[in-house]
Amino acid sequence: MRILAIEDNEPLALALKHRFEDQGHAVTIVHDGEAGRHFITQESFDLCILDINLPHLSGLDILTEARRLGQQLPILMLTARDNLADRVAGLDAGADDYLVKPFEMEELDARVRALLRRKGKPAEGEIHFGGLTINPALRFAAHDGVDLELARKEFAALECLVERDGRLIPKSQLIDHVYGIGTEINDSTIEVLISRLRKKLAPCGVEIKMARGLGYHLRTAD
Repeated sequence: MRILAIEDNEPLALALKHRFEDQGHAVTIVHDGEAGRHFITQESFDLCILDINLPHLSGLDILTEARRLGQQLPILMLTARDNLADRVAGLDAGADDYLVKPFEMEELDARVRALLRRKGKPAEGEIHFGGLTINPALRFAAHDGVDLELARKEFAALECLVERDGRLIPKSQLIDHVYGIGTEINDSTIEVLISRLRKKLAPCGVEIKMARGLGYHLRTAD
C-alpha cells in the first residue's frame, strides 16, 4: 500500500514513516502544503494522512482541491485542533476521518484499517495469482498453504506486481511503490530485490519477467 503523509512536524512525520514502513507499506512524506497539493493531485496513493496546519497552504485547502478534482482516496485529517467547528469543516470538505493530536499509534492503525475497509481496499481478504495467495492485511504470501517468508520490501514488490495482474510496471513506479516517492534508490537496489524475490517465487510456478528498459511484469511459468 502507498501512503502519503503531509505533516510539517518532522519528528511525527518520521514516526509515521517508520510505523507504516515496518508494516510493509511505502510511505511518501511531504512537509509543506504546496508540495502536498502536488503529490495528492498528481500521484497515485492508497491513503493520505493530512495535517491541517501546514506552511504555504492549509490542509483544508489541499483537501478541497483534491475532492474538486475528483480524487477519491481515503483522507485522514491529523491535527492539533480539537474544537467542533474545525472537525465539521474538515469532514464537510471531504475528509473521511479526523484524528486529534496527541494520539496513540494503535488508534491510528485501527482508523486506517477502517478507512480501507470502507473504501473497498483489500485491507482484509486475499488476492490470488497462479498458485500464490497474498494477504495484504497480514502482509504474507503463501504457496499451497506454506508461507514464503518474504521480507517487507519483497512483499511490497510482489503486492505491486500482483495488483498489475500481469501488466508491465515501469521500474520507476515499482521503486516508488516499494520505497516511497522521492527516496533515492538506484537501479541496482531494486534489481537485487527483484532477484531475491524471483528465487523465492521460482518453486511456486510464478515468474517475474523484465522488459529491458521498460520494467517488470508477473506471469505464471510455462
